[in-house]
Formats: sequence, structure tokens, C-alpha cells
Amino acid sequence: MAEAAPDGLPPADGLGPALDEPIFGRAAIVGVGLIGSSLARVIRRKRLAREIALFDASPEVRARARELGLGDVVPDSLAEAVAGAGFVILCTPVGAMATVAAKMAPHLAPGAIVSDVGSVKASVTTELAAVLPPHVALAPAHPVAGTEQSGPDAGFATLFRNRWTILTPPDGADPAAVDRTRRFWEGAGARVELMTPEHHDLVLAITSHVPHLIAYNIVGTASDLEDQARAEVIKFSAGGFRDFTRIAASDPVMWRDIFLANKDAVLEMLGRFTEDLTALQRMIRRGDGEGLEALFTRTRAIRRGIIDLGQETAAPDFGRRSGEEA
Repeated sequence: MAEAAPDGLPPADGLGPALDEPIFGRAAIVGVGLIGSSLARVIRRKRLAREIALFDASPEVRARARELGLGDVVPDSLAEAVAGAGFVILCTPVGAMATVAAKMAPHLAPGAIVSDVGSVKASVTTELAAVLPPHVALAPAHPVAGTEQSGPDAGFATLFRNRWTILTPPDGADPAAVDRTRRFWEGAGARVELMTPEHHDLVLAITSHVPHLIAYNIVGTASDLEDQARAEVIKFSAGGFRDFTRIAASDPVMWRDIFLANKDAVLEMLGRFTEDLTALQRMIRRGDGEGLEALFTRTRAIRRGIIDLGQETAAPDFGRRSGEEA
């Protein structure tokens, strides 16, 4: 039987035993939403750090984090949270990261590693490097995991299990800091890959950002229908539209910042998508059944490949069970 989590959460099956020796002394998490609260839970569950410090700009979120027992300390100031931390993880929207990093910079300990969980890397990495002091190391990361839920109650320790975390060290990054960050994420249950920030942004534009944009657009189109038609769309929503609404329910501030920060890669992928959509429209207009079947056969194989890699299951309900990640 899996070991129960010390914070009273259900057993974190599949995460293995806690580490004998923590990777960090104090880990500070800035931003206690889905990702930040999940990190707090898995850090405690796996003993990835001896002490967990949490900070969030919202007094209500800080109060809730204390109620849930997510951190050893949840101070009311950013400076106090990061002071003495060997590992600081920014879990704020990407548009706020540089501002937050500048505020905490004077309080960072020499040798501290600063990381993040942002879905955009090139612009954010440049901005962080510009405001962080030279006595700290920058080791950006992006855990490709999440749900449409947000807030400190939404997190769970197994969110990162068997999911990819992409490390995007900038030029000249400290190899030791990158290695410790890699070991941290592996300890959290993730599979780790290294990419350049620019390549990461191009890949995520098509695998994550553009799909979210399409979901927002489709659900927005439905909301623009006349009242009767809109009610019927909601009432008779089949699996496809239902799952689009799940994606479109994601944090609007987070996704606003992602699209603005990664606009070049998103626009490039959106251009390719528009060309392919035009070709599909042409097939339908011309009655090209062979072309449609060939396209659908090819795209079906992508789904099977994702399942074969263990990033999804063939189970009903979009491959998820209650309480598991999106």
C-alpha cells in the first residue's frame, strides 16, 4: 500500500518512498494555485526539501494555504518567504514573473536556484535574467501537466507523475543548478527533457497554446448564438464540445499572458492551422471522401501514439478518472 501523505491527503500512489536526503533545505513557492499547491504537496510527500515556504499575493489564498497545511511557513511578505531558500519556484502567471522576481531579488540567498513553471520560456527567461542578481542561478522549467481547476484546493501530489517537465536552461546556465532542478522534478514523479527556450515555445504553441485558443474560440462562437440555440448547444453537448468547454474553463489570466508572451510562435502555428483548415474546407466542398478519410486515419494515429507513450489512456471520459490530471 502506498504511503499516506503527511498533510492528510490520500495516498499518492505511484510516487514511491520519500527521499532519505532532501534535495534542498528550504524550497519557496511563489504563487499557490494549482501548480504551486501541487508542488507543495509533492515536496512534503517525497521530502524533496526540509522546509516549505509559501507566498501568494492574495491574503485569502495565503489564509487557505495555512488552513490546508500546505507549507511550514506562509508569511505575509514575499521577502520573508524567499529568505534563506535554496530553491525558489515562481508559480505566478507568466506576465507577472519578471515583476515578482525583481521584488524578491534583493532577498535571495547567494547560490539560490530560481526556477519557474511557466508555459512560455524565451521571453520570460530573458526577463528573469535581467532582474535577478548575479549570485543566484536561473534554471527555468515547465511541467506539462494541469487541469482546468485553480487555487490551493485544486492541487494534488500526483499531478506531475509520469508527465513531462521541460527544462530550458539559458546560455551559460550553471550545470549543477540545472542538474539539481532535474533531480527535483524527477523526485516529483516527472519525466524530464531539455530544450532551448525557443524550441520549447514553438513545440508548446502547437501542442498546448493553439488548442486552447481554438477551444476558447469554439465555445465563444456557441455563446454568441441566439438564446434558444445556445441553450440547445449546452443541453445536447456531445463529448467533443463538452471537452472543448473543459479546456476553455482554464484560468483566463494565465492564458491571456501565455498568448501575449508567446505571440510569435502562436501566430506561426495559427497560420499553419488556418491553411490546413482551408484545405479541409475544400475537401468537404468538393466531396473528397478519400482525402477526408486519409486525413482522419493519419490524425487517429497521433492519438494512439500519445496513449502508447503513457501520456493518456484509452479509457472513457477523455482518459481521466475522478481527481486525476487533465
